[in-house]
Amino acid sequence: MASYDTIVIGGGPGGYVAAIKASQLGQKTAVIEKMHLGGICLNWGCIPTKALIRNAEVANLLQHESKTFGFSFDNLKLDYSVAQKRSRQVSSRLVKGVGFLMKKNKIDVHEGLATFKSPTEVEVNGETHSAKNYIIATGARARLIPGTEINGKTLLTYHQALQLTEAPQSIIVIGAGAIGMEFSYVFKAYGADVTVVEMLPNVLPLEDEEISQEMEKQFTREKIKVHTGTKVEKIDDHGDSVTVTISKNGKSEQLKAQMTLISIGVLPNSDNMGLEAAGVKTNERGFIVIDDQMKTNVDHIYAIGDVTGKLALAHVASAQGIVAAEAIAGHKTRPLKYPNMPRCTYTHPEVASVGLTEAQAKEQGYAIKVGKFPFQVNGKALGMNENAGFVKIVAEEKYNEVLGVHMIGSHVTELLAGPTGMINLETTLEELAATVHPHPTMSEVVMEAAHVALGEPIHI
Repeated sequence: MASYDTIVIGGGPGGYVAAIKASQLGQKTAVIEKMHLGGICLNWGCIPTKALIRNAEVANLLQHESKTFGFSFDNLKLDYSVAQKRSRQVSSRLVKGVGFLMKKNKIDVHEGLATFKSPTEVEVNGETHSAKNYIIATGARARLIPGTEINGKTLLTYHQALQLTEAPQSIIVIGAGAIGMEFSYVFKAYGADVTVVEMLPNVLPLEDEEISQEMEKQFTREKIKVHTGTKVEKIDDHGDSVTVTISKNGKSEQLKAQMTLISIGVLPNSDNMGLEAAGVKTNERGFIVIDDQMKTNVDHIYAIGDVTGKLALAHVASAQGIVAAEAIAGHKTRPLKYPNMPRCTYTHPEVASVGLTEAQAKEQGYAIKVGKFPFQVNGKALGMNENAGFVKIVAEEKYNEVLGVHMIGSHVTELLAGPTGMINLETTLEELAATVHPHPTMSEVVMEAAHVALGEPIHI
């Protein structure tokens, strides 16, 4: 039996970051991972999808914008199998890098499924290990529509979609969150007939309403069919195709396609790991209940990442992991403000946001002012032929404190770190407007939107 100061269960972006931090803080540390280091993010999520999205960007550029830039092709051929292979290579490279980091930081890695036998002991592959502290970072899995059975051929989740070596001829994407929208963009770029079905009134339903409406407009422009406010009644699998029956406002319709991708959220991986033996409590949806230090109801057991149900994003899991490791080591920690966590969707155009939406700010009782500035009058955007979208800033009226920044446009995910830091520092519109932004850059639009909110627009 091996004994540790801290055992981290799960080696994803929350777990491996927590383990590294714990080791740096002097803890004898181990990670238990049932499949692959890097978790869903590096293996079947964030990283391989971004590799595919880069291919989709190039495919779109060559197919639809080549004449704008003075290029012509006699017989352009798109090979999705090469894109898929490259995505797996990128993923593999980063996973190997995580393994190197474990060795560098003297962290033991045990491969297998961890099961609590008591509050201080876990069993892995028939071996028992003990620790003074535990960090549960087991993540989540795709939530399915009742009665559906994923087969990897006609019915898919993100995991099976990433294994496809040919783009589908037609696909129905159920769920218009980040995952569904990103795959819709990729498959459309490779020639698929794409239909998106979303039960809520808008695509990207957690974003500011104006951002969501612009995203739907851009998708429609790309000839992606979008059904919002629409319920899926049933899915019929025919073996080589699917029929999805949908309903809206009392009217039913049947959609037919080669495949259906289900992307309607996640379920926590909190079952089958002996939480009862450890005494750890979950809520009614199975998510582990934590406090601001990531501590569960059991003093020496912490939980981070998707399994907590706070915000299912890799960078949030990593931030939680650092807080948990610091708390275990007795260091002072800073509570995370989840509304102020950056949120990104890697479609074309991209969506990036931080802080409160306009609706949320009003719901919380703020008197607000809003500033919007479009990319279509930005010099860098025009030079890149990427002038769709805008930046929207939501601020409170009394002190002009910035409450939220919401962006839709080319590569706006790269512009989000600055506004995120400024919101966490309680920056005002005056301070943001006075921050000199380099010219010509897309980032200038953030500054311009602050000027608009102040009633002092410069370039519009």
